[in-house]
Amino acid sequence: MIIDFHTHIFPPHVREDREGYLRRDATFAEMYGSPGAKIATAEELLGSMEEAGVEVSVALGFAWRDHQDCVRHNDYLLEAAGKSGGRIVPFCTVNPLVGEAAAREVERCAGGGARGLGELRPDSQGWPLDGPAGDVLAELASHHGLILLFHVTEPVGHEYPGKQGLRLDSFYRFLGRAGGVPVVGAHLAGGLPLYAAMPAVRRALPGAYADTAALRYLYEPSVLPGLASASGGLGGERLLFGSDFPLVGQAAALAEVRGSGLEEAALRRVLGENAGRLLGGTSA
Repeated sequence: MIIDFHTHIFPPHVREDREGYLRRDATFAEMYGSPGAKIATAEELLGSMEEAGVEVSVALGFAWRDHQDCVRHNDYLLEAAGKSGGRIVPFCTVNPLVGEAAAREVERCAGGGARGLGELRPDSQGWPLDGPAGDVLAELASHHGLILLFHVTEPVGHEYPGKQGLRLDSFYRFLGRAGGVPVVGAHLAGGLPLYAAMPAVRRALPGAYADTAALRYLYEPSVLPGLASASGGLGGERLLFGSDFPLVGQAAALAEVRGSGLEEAALRRVLGENAGRLLGGTSA
């Protein structure tokens, strides 16, 4: 089974009123202001999955600043997942700045079938993960059995729209406070596993997962075998395939991972076994 742990879909009305959303949300404007920036719906994701041979996709929400925008997007994710027969797994988003309303929304989403919260961007939404909001988020995730997935910003490398989301040092500190909650760092967790030669980092990594979303834009695929090895920091059990669809096509992302030099057993774990175990035995 192939599970794509990092895809994005939007309600059709966001694409239809793109200009309106560009005006109302600065992060959305940064990432989707270009006419070439793709906005996909659930139907398009399912079509891509059929073409690429992906059985299950995690569909992530967008870190809107406005609470009601989060709610409307969450509604769509939960509805799309319900219609997909288990092929779409929803991750919802909230803005903790709204306090109790965010806690109620997490409860609603968990009750509606969400398996996690993400793609979370604390720095973009204006709340510090290092503060009380981060602790509340971890408590909510623990209480409802949810996975947390963050966009983690690489501290070096080129600039790109949407790069800022969560500083790597904040993500690293949060891992020590997450209390056993599964935490996924998108885009190879901002490069954190590459610091695994540092003993303190290596001790923190067993509590974290990393996905391969947008690998082609950030790293050479040959980095994956080292990260998947027992001595590479993450080990073979904590690396998850992610495409970042529709930014990267699922078939193309799969080809990159398959051509990275991963051994067959590690490839099976990265492409689906790890994700299936994390999601609780997801099956199509």
